[in-house]
Amino acid sequence: MSSETSTPYTPASTSTTTTGNEAEEDLGLDDDDLEIIKKEKVTGRAFLKMTEQRFRDYGMKGGPAVILADFAKECKEKKLRAFSTYRSLKEVLKKYGIDGNGIGTIRQFPPPTYKLKDDDEELVQCIKEIKRRLGNMGTLLADSNEAMRCEYISTILHASLYIVKRVTTDKELTLAPQLEVVGEESTGRVDYAIKALEELICITEGK
Repeated sequence: MSSETSTPYTPASTSTTTTGNEAEEDLGLDDDDLEIIKKEKVTGRAFLKMTEQRFRDYGMKGGPAVILADFAKECKEKKLRAFSTYRSLKEVLKKYGIDGNGIGTIRQFPPPTYKLKDDDEELVQCIKEIKRRLGNMGTLLADSNEAMRCEYISTILHASLYIVKRVTTDKELTLAPQLEVVGEESTGRVDYAIKALEELICITEGK
């Protein structure tokens, strides 16, 4: 069982799903413009269909409306690839010039480590839940469908994120399943995304 990440991810090119400082700087948007996008929930595929007039109808000034309409058109014309079409980690790594078929081929960096005790509440709960699901659905096989794999991935992600929030005291981290994302080269609904407020930290597909 594994989950594959489509990274790196650039919020600057994805005003459809994030409204961070990078997007503001690249597209010349101010807080009022970003608030309109959030209020009207202009995300994902909806953004690709936006026109200058629609942005103006939402109360946006002429300049930002033109810029965003052009950006939406540019994204649409790129015919972005769906995240779900990446079938292997090897394919993702190849895009970034890495020859390999596992995460061990990615150049490592020394992250801080945090040791969990065997009786850690979240760890124990995660293992119990995995065992419960194994009892109900059976062992994962090579031909198990994605929905079944995600049943296990979801359990691990929820426990992991809860531990990270506990250790870092960052209460703004959230896990968003089935999130619509538009990136530089790919678009579509991803299985899971981890966010800090409106900024995407990572996205993952269950494979």
